[in-house]
Amino acid sequence: MKRPTVFSLIHEQSVFMTVIVSLLTFLSVLALGISLSIGTGVMRWNSQWERYATIQLMDAKKADTITQTLAKNPDKIKSVTQITNAQMQELMAPWISGNSVLKNYLPQMWEVEFSTTSDLDSMGAEISKHARFLPHARALKTSTSAGWKMIVMSTLVLILTLGTIGLCISYIARNTAMLHRRELEILNQVGASDNFIARQMQIIVGKICLTACSIGYLCALPIILLILSTAHSARIGLMAMLGLSSTGWILLTTLPILIIIFSIWITKRTTINILKNS
Repeated sequence: MKRPTVFSLIHEQSVFMTVIVSLLTFLSVLALGISLSIGTGVMRWNSQWERYATIQLMDAKKADTITQTLAKNPDKIKSVTQITNAQMQELMAPWISGNSVLKNYLPQMWEVEFSTTSDLDSMGAEISKHARFLPHARALKTSTSAGWKMIVMSTLVLILTLGTIGLCISYIARNTAMLHRRELEILNQVGASDNFIARQMQIIVGKICLTACSIGYLCALPIILLILSTAHSARIGLMAMLGLSSTGWILLTTLPILIIIFSIWITKRTTINILKNS
């Protein structure tokens, strides 16, 4: 036999709470999804470029020295690509098209992929004595730094949103307790425990949060997929590296469940504090 609940929210309260929690869950899942996507992108970006470096040489007389240094360390080098003058001129076309004299001052360049990051560091120290050594990870540090800042901002939004959910649930629990003050007095007189009364409130909030969190989660998923699809269409740069691993999807799915548990816990603590102070 189904046991009726002692309390119930009026229709307007129920609709208001469902809409607010749905919106806040939507924002929470969206913020977490963006944060995880950018974090994955930054890690992929770093792992892709941390073993690459460019060698620039202005003195053509030292070209043999650089070539010999690279040749005598085959175990430390995965691949070497020398950029030709034609390729250099194509890259620098916007700057040298009107001044052909600059073509005579283009450096000789090699793009090198090292076996490990430690090989990059050791070889870099040796090559730097003769030419300019530019690790790609250092050159792209600005992009990586911007990615970490975006993660921090998304995390801050997530924390503020979760805090707002807690405040909303606490306010609704207090408001409901005030509306049912007479029922609370009767329950106290007949000897009902605080935990029993709090459990009745938790049932109401739990049902509403279950519906609201499901709506917020289902609305956030298409937006996250659209963001990832748009980022991948860029094909280049940090944006193209954005993505969600299996762990990321598990965390996204777990977040609405945690919000429901958090809301139920807040309801219990708020209700018990009201009963103790009444």
